[in-house]
Amino acid sequence: VQLVESGGGLVQPGGSLRLSCAASGFTFSSYDMRWYRQAPGKERELVAAISSAGYSTNFADSVKGRFTISRDNAKNTVYLQMNSLKPEDTAVYYCNARRLPKNYWGQGTQVTVSS
Repeated sequence: VQLVESGGGLVQPGGSLRLSCAASGFTFSSYDMRWYRQAPGKERELVAAISSAGYSTNFADSVKGRFTISRDNAKNTVYLQMNSLKPEDTAVYYCNARRLPKNYWGQGTQVTVSS
C-alpha cells in the first residue's frame, strides 16, 4: 500500500496550491479519503474528507470556503485545492485512506505560507 503526496511548497499569503495524493496497493474507490495537517507543536487535525464515490465532502471550519477536496477514482488520486492561503495553514499535510479497520497514511508534504 502506498499513498504519495505531492504539490507542497512555499507560497505567499493569499496564494494557492493543489496537493495530490496518488494511491496504490488497495481498492481506492472503496475508501473514504481525508487530508490531515500537523503544524509544529500542534496535534494532527482533519482538514477535509471525501466519501468513496465523491458525493460527500466535509471540511474543518478553519478552511471552509477556501479549500476543496476532490478525487479521480480512475486515476486513484485525491486532491486538495487550497486557495487564499494564510500563514496559519503552514503545516505538513497528510493523505489518509480509511475503510475500517484499514487505515493508511502517506508520508506528508510540507506547505509553508510566508511572505
